[in-house]
Amino acid sequence: MNVLFNGRGGRVGSVVAPALVAAGHTLVESLGAADAMVDFTTPEAVVENVRAAVAAGVPAVVGTTGWDWSEFEDAHVAVFYAPNFAIGAVLMMRFAAEAAQHMDRAEIVELHHETKVDAPSGTAKLTAERMGGNVPIHSVRLPGLVAHQEVLLGSQGQLLTIRHDAPSREAYVPGVLLALEKLAALPAGVTVGLDALL
Repeated sequence: MNVLFNGRGGRVGSVVAPALVAAGHTLVESLGAADAMVDFTTPEAVVENVRAAVAAGVPAVVGTTGWDWSEFEDAHVAVFYAPNFAIGAVLMMRFAAEAAQHMDRAEIVELHHETKVDAPSGTAKLTAERMGGNVPIHSVRLPGLVAHQEVLLGSQGQLLTIRHDAPSREAYVPGVLLALEKLAALPAGVTVGLDALL
């Protein structure tokens, strides 16, 4: 597949873009040559990038967090957005949603590198939403971290902790490859969350 990769020189892109090439995809320089667009940029850049892709009829895979995707709900091509492409993180969200039905209270602690732009993270917000909302989120930004999240669920006399750690951005590669593989089968408009593809 010919892929326009926005943000391939960034922290995630510098790992994921070469992996796409290794998997047989070709990176191209324009939407006119692209079968799909992948975006790992910034909240300030991603909306214009997706607008351009939709206008060109090119489906998009977006991993940038902290943006408002609501204007693309009625797009005539598929726009797939996942706040986290790590399979383990998706499973963490599933397990947390299930556990929330059986435990009294929950809180989320998400820890990321000091340069992460959004707080709370998109993963934490989606986890809270899947748990029914109203789950307090605590954000930590420190050097030495990459991407980590704990969901703590408490009931009388017990605590359940569900934790996902991604010490390397290589964790996102299988999810991006899966999204590109499934992109053509997705409906037009926005699909949110890698769990929709599993």
